[in-house]
Amino acid sequence: MATVQPVVAKFRTFDEAEEATRNYYRRLSPEARLEILFQLVEMARKEADAASRGLARVYRIAEL
Repeated sequence: MATVQPVVAKFRTFDEAEEATRNYYRRLSPEARLEILFQLVEMARKEADAASRGLARVYRIAEL
């Protein structure tokens, strides 16, 4: 897995920022795009597994 390098960019409008994001992904190789997709899928699976476990069930019988 590749390391992430922080990048800071300033834009005057949201449209400029959106266009810069699109250009970034257009420049990536198909293999790099697939790697990003696989990473996102893996992250979603980990989060879904954690949510599906839910809260621990605790049963207690109390005498009245």
